[in-house]
Amino acid sequence: METTLYSLDEVSKNDGKGGNRVWIIIKDAVYDVTDFIDEHPGGGDLIQEWAGKDGTKDFDDAGHSGDAKKDLKKYKIGELREEDRKQKQAKTGAKTENPELQNRSFCSVISCGLFG
Repeated sequence: METTLYSLDEVSKNDGKGGNRVWIIIKDAVYDVTDFIDEHPGGGDLIQEWAGKDGTKDFDDAGHSGDAKKDLKKYKIGELREEDRKQKQAKTGAKTENPELQNRSFCSVISCGLFG
């Protein structure tokens, strides 16, 4: 089965407003969580906050269980286009010359002495 690719613009239009579906981005995957909002243990408002946007940081910071991450898979509808992944990295400054540091927070880089 071929993966459907979406642009950031397409995702942003699915913000739950005006009868639109609620899509969120988590780690470059696009999820339609419209039918999950009322079931979310933390309340639907937490999902609505990230409707049409990338909620990866807050999703990770919330410490979701393995079961929650597994359950999320059933809502996956596709992934971000490659060019939008690069655009997102440029906007957030997430890209680094050293791939070993790519997913490290600033504090862990400093405290662990990872600057070379």
